[in-house]
Amino acid sequence: MFSSSASHPVHRRMFPTVRVSFSGPLRQVTPADRYVVLLDVVPVDNRRYRYAYHRSAWLVAGKADPPPPARLYAHPDTPLGADALRKQVISFEKVKLTNNEMDKNGQIVLNSMHRYQPRIHLARLGPGQNIPITPKELAEVDHKTYVFPETIFTAVTAYQNQLITKLKIDSNPFAKGFRDSSRLTDFDR
Repeated sequence: MFSSSASHPVHRRMFPTVRVSFSGPLRQVTPADRYVVLLDVVPVDNRRYRYAYHRSAWLVAGKADPPPPARLYAHPDTPLGADALRKQVISFEKVKLTNNEMDKNGQIVLNSMHRYQPRIHLARLGPGQNIPITPKELAEVDHKTYVFPETIFTAVTAYQNQLITKLKIDSNPFAKGFRDSSRLTDFDR
C-alpha cells in the first residue's frame, strides 16, 4: 500500500514490506560471480480505479495515466556471493515510493489509484559487470525474475478505510509520525 497527502508529492515506505530468500543451486560461472537482488513495480493493467464506499469495492474509473518512468531498486546489501545470499532474508523495507515523477532520489514512482505488481529480479554479475539501474541494463545481464501475484496492490494517496489506517499505524515501524496524538482522530486514539 502507498499512502500520502493528496495535494503534494510524497515519499513513503512500502508497507507491508517485500521480503525474499533464495535457496538451492545458483548458477555461478566464475568463483568471483556476485548476485544482486533488485525490485521494480510495474502496472498491472491500463486502468485507473476509484473506491466506491457504498459497495466497499474498487471500480474501474477510466483509462490509466501515462506510466511513470521505470526504475529498479537494488537492495543495498547486495551484491553478495552465492553462499551469503542463501543465508540471508532480503528485505526491501527501505524502498520508498513516490508520486513525484520529477524525483531524483531513485525512489519508485507510482500513479495514485492505479494497480501495481512488485517484481523481484536476481541478477548474476560476472567480473567487471555493474549493478543494472535500468530495465534495459537488466536485460543485458544474466537474471531471473520472480513475481508473486498476492503482492498486487492499489497505490493510494489516502487510505479508504479507517481500519486499514489503524492497522498501518499499529503495525508499521515507519508510521511513527502518525502515532503523534495531535494528528490522530478520535477513532485512531
